[in-house]
Parts: sequence; C-alpha cells; structure tokens
Amino acid sequence: MPTRRFNAPGDAALDTLYEDIAHKDLQPLWELSGLLTPTPSVKAVPYRWSGKELRDLGERAGELVPIDRGGDRRVLSLSNPGLDGAPYATATLWGAVQYLGAGETAPAHRHTPAALRFVLEGEGVWTLVDGDPLHMAAGDLILTPSWTWHEHHNPGDTPVTWFDALDLPLVEALDAVFFEPGDGRTAQGATAERSASERQFGGGPGLLPGGASAPAPAHSPLLRYRWADTDRTLAGQLTEPSSEAARTGHAHIRFADPTNGRDVLPTLRCEMHRYLPGHTAPEQRHTGSVLIAVFHGTGVVVLDGVRHDVAPGDLIAVPSWTSQRVLADGPLDLFTVSDTPVLEALGLYRTEQVSDPIPAQNA
Repeated sequence: MPTRRFNAPGDAALDTLYEDIAHKDLQPLWELSGLLTPTPSVKAVPYRWSGKELRDLGERAGELVPIDRGGDRRVLSLSNPGLDGAPYATATLWGAVQYLGAGETAPAHRHTPAALRFVLEGEGVWTLVDGDPLHMAAGDLILTPSWTWHEHHNPGDTPVTWFDALDLPLVEALDAVFFEPGDGRTAQGATAERSASERQFGGGPGLLPGGASAPAPAHSPLLRYRWADTDRTLAGQLTEPSSEAARTGHAHIRFADPTNGRDVLPTLRCEMHRYLPGHTAPEQRHTGSVLIAVFHGTGVVVLDGVRHDVAPGDLIAVPSWTSQRVLADGPLDLFTVSDTPVLEALGLYRTEQVSDPIPAQNA
C-alpha cells in the first residue's frame, strides 16, 4: 500500500486544503509514496505444502466431512501466509487439493473462474464437463473452462486426490465472479472410454476434424491431456541426441490448444518439466505467479535462495519475481500452472536469468 508524507504543520490554508481533499474522497499524489516501485511489491511469499500432510488431512476430512456438509466439494485450499488469511495460493491463483471418496459424487455447478485438475494419485474418477465424461488417472490434466458445467463421480472403491487450480483471485479482482449451482442436473453413471473432446481433438499431432465448424471457444476444445502422451513426449525430448533437452537434462512441454497452439485456457498456462540430476537449466525469475505440483521424484526447489526439499504430492507457491532453481535427485517431474497468458497479453511479462543467486539456506 502507498504511504503518505505529511507536511509540517503551521500552514492553516494548506491544512484546510488537505481536509477538504480528504472529505471528497481524494488523495494528493504529491503526498503519496510506494505506488511505483523499482521491482514488484509482492505480498505472497514462496511456500511449500507437504504432500504427505495434504494427503493425511484429506483422508481425515473424507472420514469426518460428507460432501453435502463440505459445500458440495471437499477441498483444502492453499492459504499463502503472506496474504493475510485469504484462501489463495498467490495473489492471482487459487490452489487446492480435492479428495473424493469411494462411491461419492460432487454435484454439478459452474462458475466464471476457469479451473483445471491435475491428478496426483489414483484413478477411476470421472469429471463431466458440459456432459462430456472425462476419465481421471494419475498424471492427467483435466480442464473445466469458464462457465462450463462440471461434476465429479467416483464409482470405484478407493479414494482419489487431485490438485485444483483456478484463476479465482484474478477474476475476483476484476469483479467478474459468477456462480450457479446445478440444481439436480447431475448425470450419474455417464462414462466413456474416450471423451467426445478426445475423439474429436485427441487423435494426434496435426489431426483435427475437417469441414466447417462453429466459432472456436476461447479455451482448448481438448479437455483431457493423458499422462501417457505427456510422459512419452518428455522421454522423447531427453533421448533425442540433437535436442536441447538432451543437452541440458531438462525436458519441458507446454499443454496447448490443438487447433491453434495457444494456451489451454485464456488465463492459465499449464506446463510439465522433467529434470535429470545435474541438469544445467539456469536459475531464473519472472513476473507472474506459478504453482508447482510435484508428481514424480524428489529433489530441491530453491526459491529466493531458500532450499525446499520436495517429494511427490508437494505443492509449491512461487510468487511473482521470485528466483527459482531446481535440483533433482533422480528424474523429477513437476507440473506447473501460471498466469503467464495474462501477463503476456498485457505486455507485462518480464523474465531474467539470475547470474548471482543468493547463497542457499536450509528452509
């Protein structure tokens, strides 16, 4: 927040001017400081949530909090310690873990904030998006774009946990949040080996439906990105002798709209990284927030010089302009979601390589 510089007392006319300005809900710019800062002034802090603790708390919530008592979603929202108790992982991103027990259904609703799911472990849950059934398995990315009806079903006998990310704080800041409950429109039991979105747009690189089509939506029409495809692409980068990934030991892919190559959602960028021990990816920082979900492997994520040991299921908040470096014990797979598309669209995205990193300290 900007601060105000006070003039020395004694000038009655000036004092009266300031009083009149305040009474009209105005503020004199010449008396304010801190509005324009040399670098971003960020309230959120780098933070790691333990996957083991998230899993344990989710299981306890599953035993004690039925879906209907939990507001139709049993979700543990990441609350960044720097955001004064707000249920947000960063100033622009909501992050959470959702736990759906055996035989449970999370009923349909829709909202203007866009959402995505990355499955941390387990399989057998179905997410229906506007009636299209999307099977969820470990490593899958599932999209629930803005204002689409979505519901979750677990017909199996084991619980499933996944990572939720939304642009809710950003949409809230724009005063554009709308929500509508399903009021009984749940489609219990709807399943399919491949969703309609996969049958149309998941055939493979360069294979799209032919002929005339309706106006393209702002989001990707492919709503499920399967782990088998992601894993194969990462492995291929690392084993191709002439590739940058093979040279550096760091494979990196961006999930894209298959019809135009744009980000899967207008406000959210989804990526997958695979780091090998001894990789040479540089330490960097950039504007915009990132949430990291650790999928496979162990290692260290160094944020502004502080080391955070990571293991599968850990979730990490990386606020804007935080330097980041990853050290892998073995192959380390990290799923990331960021608000980069918004920064790029507004011409505010900036990145730099950190040439002189702060000496690492134990967190």
